[in-house]
Amino acid sequence: MSENVREKDRFDLSDDEVEAFRRDGVLLMRGIFRDWVEPLRAGIEANIAEPSWRIRQYHPDDSPTPFFQDFLVWDRIPEFRDFIFNSPAGVVAARLMGASSVRLFHEHVLVKEPGAAVPTPWHHDIPYYCVDGPKTCSMWIALDEVARDTVVEYIAGSHRWGREFRPDRFDGSALTEGDTREPIPDIEANRADYDIRGWDVAPGDAIAFDFRTVHGAPANLNTERRRRAFSLRVVGDGTLYVERGTHSPPFPDIDLTPGEPLDGPDFPVIWTA
Repeated sequence: MSENVREKDRFDLSDDEVEAFRRDGVLLMRGIFRDWVEPLRAGIEANIAEPSWRIRQYHPDDSPTPFFQDFLVWDRIPEFRDFIFNSPAGVVAARLMGASSVRLFHEHVLVKEPGAAVPTPWHHDIPYYCVDGPKTCSMWIALDEVARDTVVEYIAGSHRWGREFRPDRFDGSALTEGDTREPIPDIEANRADYDIRGWDVAPGDAIAFDFRTVHGAPANLNTERRRRAFSLRVVGDGTLYVERGTHSPPFPDIDLTPGEPLDGPDFPVIWTA
């Protein structure tokens, strides 16, 4: 079976790649953002120095090494804003989704420092989000070398399962108290039952995936190398604002009614045909 890998010298996508993304819910694009690695690294350092109130830092009980996450700082970090509006991310996402316009949902910074023994549990993103629609795309952009045994893994085809799993916190508790949605299956104990995709990645490689695609990542047990990543979450035509309980990331000031099209200054259009 093809691993959907292609070295990128240009920003166009073949019909086969687009079909693979829509069929499998995940696509690796080699080197597509190599020119943006240094600016994004600089943006991450600025973010770590001055995090937002949405910051998430996880420390395992037996290690002081943190797993740093932050969201929605693009409007005050020039490197992030430049990437979002001036990189080929918008046109690439449009091609993958088949969208006539691409709107920013949010950006997400993830840094696992050397020895950060915090895995990312298996989950899919859509239950955490205040959006729904047929055209969604995340791009996880590697800013360091990441070996196959510590990279994010994806279950091909899981975006077509038609299921919405309970969103949990990293400690296993429900994000929303009283949430009765089904828990995520025990994927780790039954790996042979799933088509799990993962790759060695280099700085500038990007993995595109649907908001519904189930994914997870091991701890960064490498004691010398950071695992920095910048994720861009975007949506296409037909995206609506929805309420699912507690949302991550939080948007406390949204002036939208559930069922309305996603719009407003928090969700600017970054590309249009």
